Amino acid sequence: MAKKWYVLHTYSGYENKVRQNLIQRIESMGLENKIFKIEIPTETVTEIKEGGKRVESEKKVLPGYVLVRMELDPDSWSIVRNTPGVTGFVGSQGNPEPLTREEYNKIMGVGKPRVGVQKKATTSIEIGQTVKVVSGPFVDFDGTVAEVMPDAGKVRVMVSIFGRETPVELSFDQVARV
Repeated sequence: MAKKWYVLHTYSGYENKVRQNLIQRIESMGLENKIFKIEIPTETVTEIKEGGKRVESEKKVLPGYVLVRMELDPDSWSIVRNTPGVTGFVGSQGNPEPLTREEYNKIMGVGKPRVGVQKKATTSIEIGQTVKVVSGPFVDFDGTVAEVMPDAGKVRVMVSIFGRETPVELSFDQVARV
């Protein structure tokens, strides 16, 4: 039988617990030769907190799902399916369907260039909010957020310069909520 990746549906927030439970069950029942690897797909996200402080954290790519590489047979299926926190396999009519190599690579980010990879950035800043510029050439200016660009990690702020509203593009860490 071939080793294939399968997707398990779990209770959201229980992915790590399911992983630990699976590891313990595999070891206690001697199924290391049928269930090989358990993955929880994550990505690094940079959040901009109050005062422009950058905080990096790991976020789950697919909350509520765990990937398992295994040889599917009645024994391995039963052990995985009856693990606490697992609600079932992903597949049609409850039948587990393995991931293709392309699907696995896409979910796990395999093949993406690692050098110069821009990490996703998130912020609590919203359109229409008043912000203060805390660094750069427009420091101490106040303005209104006109656009939030999370992929670029930037915001467009309307700042009053010489009595005229002027759009200024700033990074998340250059502004703070007022």
